[in-house]
Parts: sequence; C-alpha cells; structure tokens
Amino acid sequence: MQSRPTTTTPPVATEFNGKDRNAFLFGWNPQAELWNGRLAMIGFLAYLLWDLAGYSVLRDVLHLVSYTH
Repeated sequence: MQSRPTTTTPPVATEFNGKDRNAFLFGWNPQAELWNGRLAMIGFLAYLLWDLAGYSVLRDVLHLVSYTH
C-alpha cells in the first residue's frame, strides 16, 4: 500500500518587505495601501447606506443646481 504525503497549509504570506500584510505600519509601504483600500471600501459602504436612508449629498447638490437654472 502506497502512502500519500501529508499536505500542510502554506505559511502566512508576507509582502516584499518581509512584514505581515495586515500590520498597521506608518509610512509609504504596501501595508498602508491595503489599509487605504479597506478604509475606502468602508467609506463607500457608509455613504451607500446613508444615501439609502434618504440623506443624499449628491441628490441635494443636484436639486440646488436645478433650482438656480
């Protein structure tokens, strides 16, 4: 009977600077770009929920522009 080799999960991936991808590091580094993207996604979701609740900044601006012309 032939035994199969055991599989192990790969280690946590690190960026090219050798640090953890999720580390909150200050300065110009790959981790800052990941955090920037994550916070931007949270901001877009927050605005979408705010807009669905009836408080739309864009709609208010368009109403103001349409009243002035």
